[in-house]
Amino acid sequence: MKRHLFVCAALLLAGAQHALAQSDTEKLPSGVVIEHSTKGQGAQPAASSTVQVHYRGTLADGKEFDSSHKRGQPATFPLNRVIPCWTEGLQHMKVGGKAKLTCPADTAYGARGIPGVIPGNSTLTFEVELLAVAAR
Repeated sequence: MKRHLFVCAALLLAGAQHALAQSDTEKLPSGVVIEHSTKGQGAQPAASSTVQVHYRGTLADGKEFDSSHKRGQPATFPLNRVIPCWTEGLQHMKVGGKAKLTCPADTAYGARGIPGVIPGNSTLTFEVELLAVAAR
């Protein structure tokens, strides 16, 4: 009987941990997946905001194709002037937040890709840290 209760308690705990982990993951209607590793406490950008981020972009095989860290400075850009995955995904973050964005090809560079850098129809992953949000 004690063994049965222990197994039940372990299963309940595992289920609770799984539910907690899933609550930090959002899947948007476009297919973009946002996995929050750190929830920010600062401003939340709108599509019209200019944001400052540190990021690392990788292909499905893990090959890095871009990194603001390697350039030694964060990137700053209007959120409505980048790939749809970023426009959508960063609006679900707050300053100080860190997340992994998984971007289906049609929310990134599509069938064309970026010749020599990103093959066409590539799902991309970005590790993003939202550092600042400017006026909307």
